[in-house]
Amino acid sequence: MSIAPKRVWVTRAEPGAARTAARLRDMGFEPIVAPLLAIKNLTPPVPNLASFAALTFTSINGVAAFAALTPRRHLPVFAVGDATAQAAHDAGFANVRSASGDIQALARLIAGAIADADVLVPQAETPAGDFTAALNAARARNVSIQSLTVYRAIETSAEAPALFDAVLIHSPRAGHALAKRGHDVLAHAVLACISPAAAAPLVALGLTPVVAKSPDETSLLTILNTALGKRDPAV
Repeated sequence: MSIAPKRVWVTRAEPGAARTAARLRDMGFEPIVAPLLAIKNLTPPVPNLASFAALTFTSINGVAAFAALTPRRHLPVFAVGDATAQAAHDAGFANVRSASGDIQALARLIAGAIADADVLVPQAETPAGDFTAALNAARARNVSIQSLTVYRAIETSAEAPALFDAVLIHSPRAGHALAKRGHDVLAHAVLACISPAAAAPLVALGLTPVVAKSPDETSLLTILNTALGKRDPAV
């Protein structure tokens, strides 16, 4: 008698949800794609890029939204993680450096690389963290940040699946949206969160999520895999 695969609710927005679902299938799970967020790209005027020494991206969505606004790819890029760095490469940026971490790691990377310069940060309408504060903590030398709001994450009305064994939470916004579904809906499931900030709204409900060791999807899938007792995920 075969054992039915564990059902994993993917809450992140498209197009990332489809990529996550493919990885889950490769791991032997059954993904249920029901995003709690939807991404809407915005069309702000792009400032004069000659004024900036670099671009900084804190998400794949930021890369995609900014790349749609301008064909210029000449500025060096600092990316928060490897997936965001790959998205920048794929969008045509040639000079890309990855912090392979969170915004604190990104701030340290920038602080060690440039000084006395302005940096443009295309980002979400509601950023996941305070990047200016992170730069100050990293003792950046006269690095001035100008943010450019290039996309908006909108909560959807998606309901929880009828049956699921685990949930993947890729962001603090998704964590807040998921918490609105209530304690009883989630109490039976493994709640796998990409960061402590993503887990915080669920902890506030009295739940006990598991948190990835580093804020990237491979680490997130590893902690999910451990919690559900499956084989190692494909990298």
